[in-house]
Amino acid sequence: MTETTSTAQRCGFVAIIGAPHAGKSTLVNRLVGTKVSIVTQKVQTTRFPVRGIAIAGDVQMVLVDTPGIFKPRRRLDRAMVRSAWSGAEDADAIVLLVDAAAQVAVTSGGDKPTPADRKAVEDVESIIEGLQQSGARAILALNKIDLLKRENLLAVADGLFKTGVFSDVLMISADKGQGVADLSDMLAARMPEGPWLYPEDQAADAPVRILAAEITREKLFLRVHEELPYAAAVVTTAFKDMPDGSARIEQSIFVERDGQRAIVLGKGGQTLKWIGQKAREELAVLLDRPVHLFLHVQVDERWSDDRALYSQFGLDYDS
Repeated sequence: MTETTSTAQRCGFVAIIGAPHAGKSTLVNRLVGTKVSIVTQKVQTTRFPVRGIAIAGDVQMVLVDTPGIFKPRRRLDRAMVRSAWSGAEDADAIVLLVDAAAQVAVTSGGDKPTPADRKAVEDVESIIEGLQQSGARAILALNKIDLLKRENLLAVADGLFKTGVFSDVLMISADKGQGVADLSDMLAARMPEGPWLYPEDQAADAPVRILAAEITREKLFLRVHEELPYAAAVVTTAFKDMPDGSARIEQSIFVERDGQRAIVLGKGGQTLKWIGQKAREELAVLLDRPVHLFLHVQVDERWSDDRALYSQFGLDYDS
């Protein structure tokens, strides 16, 4: 009986690639059914390939939630883009998630597109070029369809499909859940036969210390997304199981300048207090036990060149 079940099982890797802010993390969370990757108002916030584990019947899909693919400028940017392409190359199926709203804004001639819309379209064109050069085939998932008219969506889908890199086209809303079940079924059908790699109740394979840091960084950007650029990182420096069953977590927030430290602290420390409270509440739910969270803000103008941080995020250090 056990051998029959094992033979029937299938397991594989799915790379979800796309431009920043296409909704990749939201889609991963929707497919998995729980929150495993940071979701904020900031573009380019997924720092490492968090893997969500989605299950559909006898199929286990390991979702590689890659950083957004964009034109890199600094060392950290280059490492993130390499990580995204690496995830795609190693996968059994590739999903290119596209912000359909941005595509329509730029191509329809209607409402004036924003600079962010134009950048999103340019990034998608760059990704398609990369797929063409590699010979890879992907599933095109047009996201945010709940915001658009069907005729505009069809025109965008037709234009992108003609590039020749897509095997299928689906229209979804990762936020609302529309079309996500169809995408899940399509991906499950592409997974090869083989035993599951993770226990049935595991949602992600990122170490809990990293997930804890990502949750705090999400709260950080939610609170100060207008004042603080991407020059910030959160590192879990200590994680201890306490005798009473609670968890003591210590984290350092790294910023590049003293002025940024003042922003994170806020007047009388109120901003940092809010960040800590919201992160602690979510961590308590994630870990299913009380959490004592201690945050420290440190200034290090070269934190993005720290090799140890790259290792934590699962990125290659590019000298």
